[in-house]
Amino acid sequence: IDVCTHNVVVVQYRDEGYLVLDGLLSPEECDALRDRMSEITEQMDVPEHCRTQFSTDHDEQLKKQGNADYFITSGDKIRFFFEKGVFDDKGEFIVPKEHSLNKIGHALHAYEPLFKAVTHSPKVQVMTEPSSAKVCESLGLANFLLKEQGSMKCIYIYIIMVFSITFFGTVGGAVLIHGEVVHRSAANTSDASRHVYTFHIMESQNTIWSPENWLQPTEELPFPSLYT
Repeated sequence: IDVCTHNVVVVQYRDEGYLVLDGLLSPEECDALRDRMSEITEQMDVPEHCRTQFSTDHDEQLKKQGNADYFITSGDKIRFFFEKGVFDDKGEFIVPKEHSLNKIGHALHAYEPLFKAVTHSPKVQVMTEPSSAKVCESLGLANFLLKEQGSMKCIYIYIIMVFSITFFGTVGGAVLIHGEVVHRSAANTSDASRHVYTFHIMESQNTIWSPENWLQPTEELPFPSLYT
C-alpha cells in the first residue's frame, strides 16, 4: 500500500471512528473457524443454573444470571450465552444448539488454537506498536498502523465469517471500531446467522486498566501481549 492511501485510511479511522478492511482472512480460514465453533457448540455441556438467555439489558441480565456472576467471571473462560426463547420451562433446548447461541466468550483467543492464531497473526500485529498492545477479550491489516493517542486506547476488531447483507465488507474482512465509539448490534431477526469473531486490543504502555471495568485480568489468564 502506498503512503498516500495509508494516510487516507488512517485519517478516515480517526475522523469517522471505524474502518472496513477486506481480506484479513481467507474464505478457507473462515471455514476453519466456523467448523471449530460447530464442534465446540456440539460438545457444550451447559450446567442447569447457567441455562439462561443473554440480554444486553443490564438489570435483566443481573436478574437472570444470578447477579451476573456467570457473565462477570467469564473473562478467563469459554462460556455460552443464549438467545431468548431457546429453552423450555425445564431448561431443555427447544431449538438446535447451533441456533441457540447469542455468543461464546470471552477467552477463545487464549484457549482455542485457531482463534489464538488469528488474534496474534502478523496481519493484526501490524496495526499496533510492538510490545505495547494487549488482547483484552474475544467472543472469534496488513500495512495499516492505527495507534491511537486518545483517552481510550482500544480497538475493537470484528472479523466477518459468513456473508450477510447486514454487514459491511465481505467474508474474511474486518470492521475496526475506535474504542471511544459507542456501538451496538441489534437483535438478529432474520433467518440468517451473523457469524463474527471479535476481539479487543488495548494499548498497555502508560495505561492503567480501570478496576471498574467488568472484565479484569486474572492469575489464570492475564491479558496476553498481542506480540506472543
